[in-house]
Amino acid sequence: MKKYKFILFMTFVLSISFVQAQTTTGKMSDKGRLALAVWVPDQIENMPVIAKKNLENKLNQIITANGMGGDAMNSRFIISANVVVTTKDITPTAPPMQAYTLDVTLYIGDGFEGKSFASYTTTCKGVGDNETKAYNAALKNVKTSDPNYQTFIEKGKTKIIEYYNAQCDFIIKDAKSLAGMNKFDEAIWKLTSVPDACTECWNKCMAAVAPIFQQKIDFDCKTKLTEATNIWNAGQSWDAAQSAGTILATIDPKASCFNESKALSDKIAKRIKEVDKREWDFKYDKEIGLERDMIKAYRDVGVAWGNGQPQNVTYKSLW
Repeated sequence: MKKYKFILFMTFVLSISFVQAQTTTGKMSDKGRLALAVWVPDQIENMPVIAKKNLENKLNQIITANGMGGDAMNSRFIISANVVVTTKDITPTAPPMQAYTLDVTLYIGDGFEGKSFASYTTTCKGVGDNETKAYNAALKNVKTSDPNYQTFIEKGKTKIIEYYNAQCDFIIKDAKSLAGMNKFDEAIWKLTSVPDACTECWNKCMAAVAPIFQQKIDFDCKTKLTEATNIWNAGQSWDAAQSAGTILATIDPKASCFNESKALSDKIAKRIKEVDKREWDFKYDKEIGLERDMIKAYRDVGVAWGNGQPQNVTYKSLW
């Protein structure tokens, strides 16, 4: 009996430990889902063109190693850097070489507002037979594995989450305003762009995006129904039926006018059988009618809108 009680006790302890481990892991991975855009401005003094690319690669390596890499398209949050040449000497060698000392300061912040959240400075040295090579040699000595980056990144992550939670009501208000102008895809993009690491704001945005998504499919339904009706009324032939059917097939079954679209397809089928003496085998897109992961559906709309926007985002300096 004692042995049986001991087994139950150990099972309980292990269960608690497992739940705690899951909770801790969940909290760690939440921040890991944030992504930063890399941006190195053109205005860094005395920086050779090739050095800019090298610095961008370094920044990409740093954020990837610290869990902030990934898709940050059109992100307002960036990791950037400024480089200051602190010493520039000629070595007493034959032949003489250029020796550079650089202070490289990394920043995480809001690139739209030009506001820095966190910074970290490292010093590096390099030697080369000309200024460009010496500059690049110094940048190569920026150690992307430096453990101090983790503290720097964590501070930036925390500030980003604080930003979203503070601005959440304004984000939702802007999205509703866009929806009121029939800019549903942009509104959905704005709401789904909030990282799920920002749990409080993310939950509010998911609640707000559902009615806007419904507005979108209702609006699309009416537009498509009108287009399909006009095509059918103008032709009332097999070809007109096929063209109208292609449009009707893309109407979401959850849309408010879905029954009207079905009534039109029934009308077309009946008329085709009377006139053409053949069956018009119309089918709705089965994938649309299936039970879907609605959060994925929202994100797909947002991503599609974002991908269609200009990729050149203008950022403000963080220093």
